[in-house]
Amino acid sequence: MPDTVPSLPHYTHLISDCDGVLIDSEAVALQALLELLAPRLPNLPEGVTLQALIEPRLGQRLVPLMQDIYKELGLPQLPADEIMAIGNAVDAACDAQLRAVPGVALALAAIPLPKAVASNSVSARVLSALERTGMAPLFERRVFTPDLVGHAKPHPGVYLAAAAAFGVPPGQCLVLEDSVTGVTAAVAAGMTVLGFIGGGHIAPGQEARLKAAGAHVVFNDMGKLPALVAELLQGATV
Repeated sequence: MPDTVPSLPHYTHLISDCDGVLIDSEAVALQALLELLAPRLPNLPEGVTLQALIEPRLGQRLVPLMQDIYKELGLPQLPADEIMAIGNAVDAACDAQLRAVPGVALALAAIPLPKAVASNSVSARVLSALERTGMAPLFERRVFTPDLVGHAKPHPGVYLAAAAAFGVPPGQCLVLEDSVTGVTAAVAAGMTVLGFIGGGHIAPGQEARLKAAGAHVVFNDMGKLPALVAELLQGATV
């Protein structure tokens, strides 16, 4: 019996995370969290910094992010209303300093695939950010978030919902992500991930972390994205 050659993936759709990929908000969120948590965590163990605790967790929703940090430090969890107040303050800071990732709109416009957004934010914030940055037409209001889907990353639900709405198998979808949380979700959904490390929040070692989580390729400049996608569409090895 002759050997069979595995067929290459046939990519037909593109799904993008929002914060840190479309909107350069994660650096703003990091700074806001540093300012909000510093007075609450004044006595960290020697050699531990607040920034080092927060940076690897960017991409998570605020509640698990905070729970993870306080658990790691062996501290009692903050009350839910205090976490909510912190979240509101971070959202306000991000909204006040809203800006698109440099070059992302041009890069996406050059990619001839239907597009959607899959984010851990809430749908109203994502839609508002897309409108304010002029990127809404690129996605035709195709937004998938935990408040709509019922699951947050690293659960694959938002990505599976996007593929289902497109009516295609998950394996036909390319994904843009900047966090381990997001890459984990997209890989669990059976999608091919392009990891982006060009945002203002990226910590040293993020390329290795995204690759370890399953990113197919990692890049740092949105100007490179159309060529990367074109190579994948042509079946070339990136």
